[in-house]
Amino acid sequence: MTAATYPVVCWHPANKSGRDLVVGDVHGCVDALRYLLNEIGFDGTRDRLFSVGDLVDRGSDSLAALDLIDQPWFYPVLGNHEDALCAVADGRMKRHVWYSIGGAWASNLSDEQLQRLAAKLASVPLVRIVGDGASRFNVLHAEFFGSDADLEVAYFPDEVRQQLLWGRSLALGTGKPSMQRGLSPTYCGHTPVKAIKQIGAQIFIDTGAYTDDGRLTIVEAGTDQRWSVKQGWAKGAGSLAEGFR
Repeated sequence: MTAATYPVVCWHPANKSGRDLVVGDVHGCVDALRYLLNEIGFDGTRDRLFSVGDLVDRGSDSLAALDLIDQPWFYPVLGNHEDALCAVADGRMKRHVWYSIGGAWASNLSDEQLQRLAAKLASVPLVRIVGDGASRFNVLHAEFFGSDADLEVAYFPDEVRQQLLWGRSLALGTGKPSMQRGLSPTYCGHTPVKAIKQIGAQIFIDTGAYTDDGRLTIVEAGTDQRWSVKQGWAKGAGSLAEGFR
């Protein structure tokens, strides 16, 4: 699979009937996600859940996390860990390299099985743009330097694509927030933070779900509403929601 085989940017109208929620890097922590969806009264007929990517690797159930793509209320962007899976599937990356960053859960999967998972990811874009005007927000995985208009071009050179999937300069303090002038609030993950924080136009919501002291976090876009839970706690307590609705 190459970068050109999936939609690069997807646009979504504002949600007039329910809530738009955004979840941080899931990393296979589906017990925590089920628990939070139940906790916040998620209604898949009205509400939408956007994901900043990295559904797979490191956590306990990457396959179940990938099944989320089939849900009509779930709208992910591609993360660097999905990008790695696709790179292994089409021969651009060796398996052992992916395993070293969390992909060892797939060691028993055949090449054909990996290729089927990569094909499933073919529908996942790099960027989602939601609404317009003052209520607009963007969703991407790592970082972007430019304006809304630059994002809307939907053509990214290799170095920009690399930033969208792997970049950490903004979070590490070496990237310039001034280069995001004209960029709407943009939800992202990739770089774990202890608490949600905004740097420039970007709102970092990956709170390290797969780590012992981390949590999975969901926020309601455009508000201060947020919910978090530890994967181990959610698994031990047992989710009140047996499956995704």
